[in-house]
Amino acid sequence: MSRLDSLLGAKARARGGSPLDPAALKLSVLMPVYNEEQWVESVVGIVREQPFNIELVVVNDRSTDGTAAILDRLAAEGKIDVLLHHPVNRGKGAAIRTAMQASTGNVVLVQDADLEYDPADWPVLLQPILDGKADAVFGSRFLGGPHRVLYFWHSVGNAVLTTYSNMLTNLNLTDMETCYKAMRGDLARSLTLTADRFGFEPEVTARLAQAGARIYEVPISYSGRTYAEGKKINWKDGVAAFWHITRFNLFTR
Repeated sequence: MSRLDSLLGAKARARGGSPLDPAALKLSVLMPVYNEEQWVESVVGIVREQPFNIELVVVNDRSTDGTAAILDRLAAEGKIDVLLHHPVNRGKGAAIRTAMQASTGNVVLVQDADLEYDPADWPVLLQPILDGKADAVFGSRFLGGPHRVLYFWHSVGNAVLTTYSNMLTNLNLTDMETCYKAMRGDLARSLTLTADRFGFEPEVTARLAQAGARIYEVPISYSGRTYAEGKKINWKDGVAAFWHITRFNLFTR
């Protein structure tokens, strides 16, 4: 081991962690899927092109279009490592929980089954964990990365929810609602998570803060969809998020 490697390792241990050898990385990609027949095969293909040792865990949340058949074929072709089908529609959070508990990687990362988030951003997401600096990394859409220009009020709502979450967690995130969250696998699988729909984001943020996790935030790109293109989250989910943030931080610690 070189003196530089020794110093880097000592610094990481002083911060409470140790570097993860990229050669030892097993990245579990958790993909919740609901009615994404137009996009899911392309996303799986892009995931498989990434230069990592990947375990792709897909949960079909009782899709009503042709998604299930596409996923079954991709699994038969060896492009999906673990495929699970929910017998009833339970929501994004429930699908992520199912995928998380089925995962075996030493790092897990959530990937939506559309093209809003780009796997080309994975290296910047993973680096703080590989360096031993972070237990979890949030990919922020508001730190200067390129993004598609869409809904003003969505960005306002996100800022309000993130600020409220920060007030209760004492974190200083810029994008609590981001899909892109990478976590150490052992930590992720130890969290007590219960939210079924889009409450997953405030819940996992609260649980990480309560666990004293070292959280980093990095800029990512974002190509948001319109509702005509299949976007599912709506204003009702935004209102519900206030309750989720309150209860996960104050009532169900």
